[in-house]
Amino acid sequence: MTDQPSKTHVAKNNFEQVLSLEPFKGLKTILESVSADRGALHEKVAGANSYEDLLARLGYPITLTPQIHVQDCYSRVGERGGIKTVLPYYDIPTQSSLPTLVNLDSTVTTTPKAVHFFNQMLTALKRQLNAPNQTPSSAAPKRA
Repeated sequence: MTDQPSKTHVAKNNFEQVLSLEPFKGLKTILESVSADRGALHEKVAGANSYEDLLARLGYPITLTPQIHVQDCYSRVGERGGIKTVLPYYDIPTQSSLPTLVNLDSTVTTTPKAVHFFNQMLTALKRQLNAPNQTPSSAAPKRA
């Protein structure tokens, strides 16, 4: 009997490697904040149609707000303010601030611009996962 890794094991390893690439850093941070189960995360990414759909499948529906003042949010971390984690993300190429708040009530608060950006990032991630021979630089999401 050979000790060949199963297809599922190889797919999960590929998922971890691709998600660890620089272009997906922001998405990885968000996903790690809402799910500790890496196997389930891999399955939900594969089945998700959009960033909003992915977070809903992980049990974190999105609440949209026109603007998030990150510095103000830090003072609301904890039970009193209702925020579990503040994830400030700044995309240098587009000079865009795309913050995300993971709330204690199992919701995510973010802006429409951030949803659009992370939708593109999720699409690029899925494309890279389905074409593992691509180079990491070609996996980068297209900037708006």
